[in-house]
Amino acid sequence: MESMIRDIKLAPSGHDKIEWVKNFMPVLNHIDAEYSKTKPFAGKKMVITMHLEAKTAYLGIVLMHAGAELTVTGSNPLSTQDDVAAALAEEGATVLAWHDCTETEYDMFINKALDTQPDMIIDDGGDLVAHLHGDRKELAKKIIGGSEETTTGVIRLHALADAGKLNFPMVAANDAYCKYLFDNRYGTGQSTWDGIMRTTNLVIAGKNVVIAGYGWCGKGAAMRAKGLGAKVIITEVDPIKAIEAVFDGFRVMPMQEAAKIGDIFLTLTGCKDVIRKEHFAVMKNGAVLANSGHFDVEINKIDLMQGAVSKRPVRKNIEEYKQKDGRKLYLLAEGRLVNLAAGDGHPAEIMDLSFGVQFFSALYILKNHQNMENKVYLMPNEINIKLANIKLASLNTDIDKLTQEQHDYLHKA
Repeated sequence: MESMIRDIKLAPSGHDKIEWVKNFMPVLNHIDAEYSKTKPFAGKKMVITMHLEAKTAYLGIVLMHAGAELTVTGSNPLSTQDDVAAALAEEGATVLAWHDCTETEYDMFINKALDTQPDMIIDDGGDLVAHLHGDRKELAKKIIGGSEETTTGVIRLHALADAGKLNFPMVAANDAYCKYLFDNRYGTGQSTWDGIMRTTNLVIAGKNVVIAGYGWCGKGAAMRAKGLGAKVIITEVDPIKAIEAVFDGFRVMPMQEAAKIGDIFLTLTGCKDVIRKEHFAVMKNGAVLANSGHFDVEINKIDLMQGAVSKRPVRKNIEEYKQKDGRKLYLLAEGRLVNLAAGDGHPAEIMDLSFGVQFFSALYILKNHQNMENKVYLMPNEINIKLANIKLASLNTDIDKLTQEQHDYLHKA
């Protein structure tokens, strides 16, 4: 199958981006050096549906060096970078993606990728798995397993598994310690504000920032907003997370109250309609709305449009919704992932750990799939420890080791 990309002539810029991130991804470099020799994935067809930018492309290259026959699609219409897609195609992957694709094109790309009849998958958000349990379920029997990158996708996987409908084993890569402790917190925290600030060119200090959701992503976004000088307000539906937010020094209140005082609103819940009609009705003139959840359903765009008399772009990735009373509300990146649709995604050093988790999740499935059930698995903790040790070595950081006496004390019956 031939690649379907925007323009192969864009490849030189994409190669430069990939070479840049390689300098800051020592875990993947270590993996590449080892497994490009042994090629454990030789003879295996793999489909990846992820945000197609430089870090993802380097993961794809490492997987190909390890023997995989790779097909790649994007997991979000706005996060694909066309120059990176072209570069990855030149590296030998089949790439089916371009920036700002329509929903029809998005589904077409996934279906064409599945036409390759993959043995393994790596998903981001669950759309690939959804097709394999819907209109392409005939292909599921060939798949030995896969892994899922993000919280939203893991939620969808558990729903399938709980209903007894999951047709192959999946590793919740998102739930590995070396993923969520760093990617969801430090990665989302930094990249989200990078996307907001480069898009708006507004100061964060002194503003009321309303963050919906205090999971790991919300914690990271709140921490970075506080560091930038914002007055942070958290909205939650989980009483335990709400207490945690209070103890971390943040104000907690319902969205209906927060909507009246917020200057910047950021959703990171994985749920729909977090900000909706009744909230838009009381927002201040000039309020900025952004989302870092996987799907563009957290900010209800239908409600936003129904309350508006006009909608127009005012800057790249900013749409103004003028309300009937004259107030102007601003939506960033069409309500899609602001850190990727209006930025470059997580820092390379963060994705180095996350994609190390993905590589070893795939390797774990390859070696163990015959003994795995059709359910959601956590990556074994010894792999987390292996990844952490590789990362620490790259940081020139040493840690203590237990003496034999200490080890025996901690592990005594």
